[in-house]
Amino acid sequence: MNKFAFSRELRLLTPEHYKTVFQQAHRAGSPHLTILARSNELNCPRLGLAVPKKQIKNAVDRNRFKRIVRESFRLKQHQLPAKDFVVIAKKSANELSNEELFKLLDKLWHRLSRPSRG
Repeated sequence: MNKFAFSRELRLLTPEHYKTVFQQAHRAGSPHLTILARSNELNCPRLGLAVPKKQIKNAVDRNRFKRIVRESFRLKQHQLPAKDFVVIAKKSANELSNEELFKLLDKLWHRLSRPSRG
């Protein structure tokens, strides 16, 4: 049976982790958010979040965004490839309802899970 925890191993923790993802990443984006992905040597996906104050002003809204992204990742983690993902919020992300944000994230996770055409 699969575990659906969001443990420490599933997070990008250090600035170096983020830096490697930003250097050579595949992108999947929408007007509301962008997800960067880069393969890792681990056997599990990892998640990092970038939610700037400049984009989403209120802490309550930033936290809601992060909570929904984490939950979406937690539920999809067993279908995702072994990649590091960084989700970057844009201003308009705050206008989405929770349900719309979940649907958008599902679509982007699916797009990034396909094998790259390289």
